[in-house]
Amino acid sequence: DAMPGWFQPIAEYQPFTPAIETLRGLLLGTEIGNNGWITIVWCLGLAVLGYVWSKSLFHRDPK
Repeated sequence: DAMPGWFQPIAEYQPFTPAIETLRGLLLGTEIGNNGWITIVWCLGLAVLGYVWSKSLFHRDPK
């Protein structure tokens, strides 16, 4: 509740918990549920974001 309103969705839907739960489930042989798919979507999304960002930086005019 003390967190700013704009930051609450970021804190609630962050990529680390699903990734850790997936890794823990795979290593211990327990159920991972939807965490595997959530982790894959986060990884692909971050990879696309990094690609687009680096491509835009590469193609900008030098100063």
